[in-house]
Amino acid sequence: MPTITSADGTAVVYELIGAGPAVILIDGAMCFRDGGPMRPIAGALSGSLTAVLYDRRGRGESGDTLPFAVEREIEDIDALIQAAGGRAALFGISSGGALALRAAAALGPGRVTALAVYEVPFMPPEALDGAAEYTRALGAALAAGQPDEAVAAFLRRVGTPEAGIEGARRSPGWPGMVAIAPTLAYDDAAMGDSTVPVDVAAGLGIPTLALVGGDSPDFLSYGVRTLADVVPGARFEVVDGQTHDVAADAVAPHLVGFFSATA
Repeated sequence: MPTITSADGTAVVYELIGAGPAVILIDGAMCFRDGGPMRPIAGALSGSLTAVLYDRRGRGESGDTLPFAVEREIEDIDALIQAAGGRAALFGISSGGALALRAAAALGPGRVTALAVYEVPFMPPEALDGAAEYTRALGAALAAGQPDEAVAAFLRRVGTPEAGIEGARRSPGWPGMVAIAPTLAYDDAAMGDSTVPVDVAAGLGIPTLALVGGDSPDFLSYGVRTLADVVPGARFEVVDGQTHDVAADAVAPHLVGFFSATA
């Protein structure tokens, strides 16, 4: 499997799938190449685009180097762009969209041709206390060496009932979730305080597409609608019939049309 070496020496494993302009696919929390939505999406894009599918640091087959900072993940993305030919679009789902936004702003239009995000969970003011409580609970669990409790905190944050969390603990997938629990802090760092980073977004001189599922709850549309209002010239589109767990064949036409036009 191809590997790039990031600026701090971390090995990042990736795949190039398809042909055409390159797009880096950036997973959200608890996801990696073979544990999340991006492999099917890569396949759905491959007829028109070169999808760069990778394991974010600390996940899957990629390495990790401490101490962590969001800047290190941006360096990973920059190294992937170099491997893909020097310029690429970015597509991030959920908290991966927050990382994609920060990477696009940091790397600029000389490296990033376009940005698309799906349901970045930036919160309205009335929901920020819950985000802060999650950050506190997550940090306490990781500091105490309790990655299982960090995963439980994440599942509570996304609305999983206690019975569902207990079921997850007994499932075959639980050890894999616990193994990458430290990376929950990486996504939390990319999200910042969960407010829309207006200062970052307003200065973004890159074509931007903000996507939301048509069947998702209203709070998941807040962040992307606000981004579309703040980023100069940004487009906002609804992916009909979809929730946060978006289907590849539903989101792919939006991405292919946008990225092909902005390549």
